[in-house]
Formats: sequence, structure tokens, C-alpha cells
Amino acid sequence: MQVAELKPETVNFDEVAMLATDDMDAVNRLITSSLESDVALVSQVSEYIVMSGGKRLRPLIVLLAARALGYAGDQHVRAATIIEFIHTATLLHDDVVDSSDRRRGQDSANTVFGNQASVLVGDFLYSRSFQMMVDIGDMRVMRILADATNTIAAGEVQQLMNVHDPDTTEDDYQQVIYRKTARLFEAGAQIAAVLAGQNETVEAAMVSYGQNLGTAFQLVDDALDYDASAEELGKNLGDDLAEGKPTLPLIHAMQEGNDAQRDLIRKAIVAGGREQMGAIQEIIQETGALEYTARRARDAANAAIAVLADLPDNKYRQALVALAEFSIQRRS
Repeated sequence: MQVAELKPETVNFDEVAMLATDDMDAVNRLITSSLESDVALVSQVSEYIVMSGGKRLRPLIVLLAARALGYAGDQHVRAATIIEFIHTATLLHDDVVDSSDRRRGQDSANTVFGNQASVLVGDFLYSRSFQMMVDIGDMRVMRILADATNTIAAGEVQQLMNVHDPDTTEDDYQQVIYRKTARLFEAGAQIAAVLAGQNETVEAAMVSYGQNLGTAFQLVDDALDYDASAEELGKNLGDDLAEGKPTLPLIHAMQEGNDAQRDLIRKAIVAGGREQMGAIQEIIQETGALEYTARRARDAANAAIAVLADLPDNKYRQALVALAEFSIQRRS
């Protein structure tokens, strides 16, 4: 099936990813060689998390965007690997901060190896990423990745400040998901344009694509925490509530609910835990919070697709469109 024939209701991630099979194979080879260390625990923890599954969505954006823009070199493979390493480092740190015990359908790295090892190997992956940035030899690429890494770290701290705070606003929430999630999507798409030598207009379009795609992805992720199964998610259902995170479904439910519903949610955010999960799921349903979150995700995906209109009409651009559709269809 040609990617151009994919309809929104039938987007299959594996079919889209097949377009970049050779490039992704090169990414996986570079991941394997770059994880080598004479410190055994570094290799063990790194391989455990990096090779534990996951869709490789972020590196796929780099690969497809570069090809969509006519790039014929091979530095996009290194850039995609860097993006994956930065993402993996954030997962290692996140699971320690959040005391998570599940990731990608298996025990999290901190559960298996301990918090200290997870944090330190996350640091190793960050430092390896910066070594690889130097190898690309492009100051613009280095600047984009360095700025993105700094923004992600700030987002982690901002989210920590919002934990157990029921007065977190939707604007506060949007800032966090941009910094924590969308910024890395944005960096990957922008780097593809830089490597392809595109003009400022195209580069700005790719920035917008990545930012909106990452936003849609995170909005859906936060909705799934109240509307999926642990098997689908690959992690425990209700993790956000257990950690006292005020995500958009809760924020909207508090805005639209009655006093009793609002009070229950506020107390649950302050206390953390899953004791009120069932009652809160009912409130979320009654207030249309999941539908509202889905609409916001749909708006972001549409915005991502719209900015691709002026790119060359090829199978790689169509794949980028399909990824935006996939971001709001997914159940995991």
C-alpha cells in the first residue's frame, strides 16, 4: 500500500515506518555501537531501556522529514540516534522521579537496576548524545539540540512544581507538555530541515510540524491514562493521578464539574494515589473531559498537517501526514 493511500481511520504505524526501514536499520546499528562501554552496568542498563521496544517515533520523524526535504546524505541517521538517546535519558530520569515501576510493558530500569544506576546511565546517554553532536560537525544542529535538552530539563522541573497542585491552569499544563515532549519532536523536525539546507520558511514549517505533532502525542497520552488498559499503555493505568499530576483531563473536569466533583478531584491531586480512580473516571466522562482533550489533540494534529502543504509532494511527506493522524489514533 502506498502511504498516500492511507486514510485517517486506517493509518498503520508499521506501514509508515517501512518507508524508513534502511535508515532505521542504520540508526539501530549506531545505537548498538554507541552503547558500548567498558563499564558493564552502563551497557546493561542502556541496552535494557533502549532495546526494550518503543516505536522509535522521534527518530522516525527525523528520518522521514529529511527524506521528504530531499536530503541525500547520512547525517540524519546520527541526528535520529541522538534524538532517541536524549529521549531515553529523560525516560530513565522520569521513572526515578515518578517512582514508576513499569515502562513499555516491562519492569522499568529503576525497578530492575535501582535508582542510582538509572540516573547515572541517563547521564551517560546525555553525554554520549553530546559526543555524537560534535561528530555531526554543524553548529546549528548542536545549538538546536543543546537548547532542546535544556528546555526539556526545565520542563521536568516545572512539572515537578505542578505536582499535587490542583490550581495548575491549562496554560501551565501546555507549557509543561511543550517543554517536556513537544520540544524534542520540534528539534528533530527542525534538524532535518537544517541538514537538507532548506530556507527559513521551510525550517519554520518543520518547527511547527514537530511542535504540533508532539503536542497532539502528549495530549493523547494524558487522555489514555484514564481511558486505556495497562496492557495497551505498557505501564500502569492511572499513573498520573497516583503521582498527583494535574493533566488536561483533570483540569477540564474541574472547570466543568460541580462543586462536589471539583472538590473530589482537588483532594485526589493533593493526596496522590489511585483510591479515587473510579470516581474520577466517572467525573471525566460526565464532564466531557476526554472529548475536550481529544479535540485539542485533533486541532494540534491538523495544524501539523497544514504546515506540510508547501513541502514537495512525495511519499515521505505523506508519511509525515500519516504520523500526525497516527498520533491521535493510537492506544499505546
